[in-house]
Amino acid sequence: MYKKTLKIIAEIGSVHDGSFGNALRLVDAAAEAGANVVKFQTHIPEAETLKNAPNPSYFNNESRYEYFQRTSFTIDQWRRIAKHCADMNVSFLSSPFSLEAVDLLESVGVDSYKIPSGEVANTPLLERVRKTGKPIYLSSGMSNWYELDRAVEILSVNELLTIMQCTSAYPCPPEKVGLNVIPEMKKRYQIDVGFSDHTLGFSASIGAVVTGANVIEKHFTFSKLMYGSDAMHSMEPLEFRKFCQEVSHAFIMRESLVDKDDLTPFKEIKKIFEKSIVTSKNLKAGTVLSLEDLSYKKPGDGIKASEYRNLIGRIIKFDLPKDHKFTWENLT
Repeated sequence: MYKKTLKIIAEIGSVHDGSFGNALRLVDAAAEAGANVVKFQTHIPEAETLKNAPNPSYFNNESRYEYFQRTSFTIDQWRRIAKHCADMNVSFLSSPFSLEAVDLLESVGVDSYKIPSGEVANTPLLERVRKTGKPIYLSSGMSNWYELDRAVEILSVNELLTIMQCTSAYPCPPEKVGLNVIPEMKKRYQIDVGFSDHTLGFSASIGAVVTGANVIEKHFTFSKLMYGSDAMHSMEPLEFRKFCQEVSHAFIMRESLVDKDDLTPFKEIKKIFEKSIVTSKNLKAGTVLSLEDLSYKKPGDGIKASEYRNLIGRIIKFDLPKDHKFTWENLT
């Protein structure tokens, strides 16, 4: 029986588009679909970005600063989100993008932290998150081994650190997923490893679980048609429910060890499907058995077909009709 547990994180991010009602309902939908962790992003624009900082290509109609202002929540709203997560029995995870965001999340009772890909080299932020003593998920999406080594060194005093294999491409093509990195991370850091899935399907996460990931993160939305950079690459509730089921099955398969020498479950069915050695024709007592005297037919509750060489040259004691299942008592 498997002993480890699988965490499935629904990455809500900012797909709520600043609607507090949507944020709460997204928590509901993620929990109902099978997630046990929901992840938000906590942006305080004046604390994390200059107003004239360049925009990613997908921000066409407003600056990032304006977007973060428009989509941020008040401390009271964050507190209510934290409570709602607890009520829905899912863990409240968020990515802070500034020291002030860490302070805000601490004040509202966040359960755990995600270090975003762009913050891996932000040592002051890492040190501040480390001091909280809470579980940390470290993204590796834009970092090389040297940068990850430094970040893990800072954060690894926290025994609840998980490093996440991730490729910061949206959507991520199959050849860039990097499943090979997961066992490398486990060997290099000797800590739990997870996988942030930016592909559009199921197979990458299933492969990640098989190669050792114990945490899976996937973008989640009400609809791919919603506004924002993440919605079009996210899973809708019904698809996410199926995703959770399939990934969980892969985890159970990985953790449930099978003993190929234990044939107890097949004891009866083997008799039905395997073959016994039977007479190929009517045989007289005293016949010295040859290969031509033998046939192999279901059920497999007699002398197994694999034993046929041990019958060649034996003498039968009694007259035997065609299709008689041999027993050792029939032979001398």
